[in-house]
Amino acid sequence: MRIKLDRTMCDGFGACAKHAPAYFSLDDWGYAALVGNGEIPAEDHDAVTRALLDCPVHAIIEMGEHRPSRDRAAHHDAQEAPEPEPKTEGNEAISGFVR
Repeated sequence: MRIKLDRTMCDGFGACAKHAPAYFSLDDWGYAALVGNGEIPAEDHDAVTRALLDCPVHAIIEMGEHRPSRDRAAHHDAQEAPEPEPKTEGNEAISGFVR
């Protein structure tokens, strides 16, 4: 598990430091700071997940496992879904209103 703390979102509630004090410290004004590099070992996942879920402003972000390829090449198999064709009859608008 890897996390990131958006300090611009933090409102200083302190729930993170309560649940996972080894990973979050509070400054003099009560705002959180991330301790370490954000890598969370398996044995601490529960406490950090509780801190993440209890943050009322969602300032703690779990980073996904997706990593770009080393050559940063785009994935050629990824395609956008085609736009759906709206069904209309005569002069009926998409929203269902008729003139």
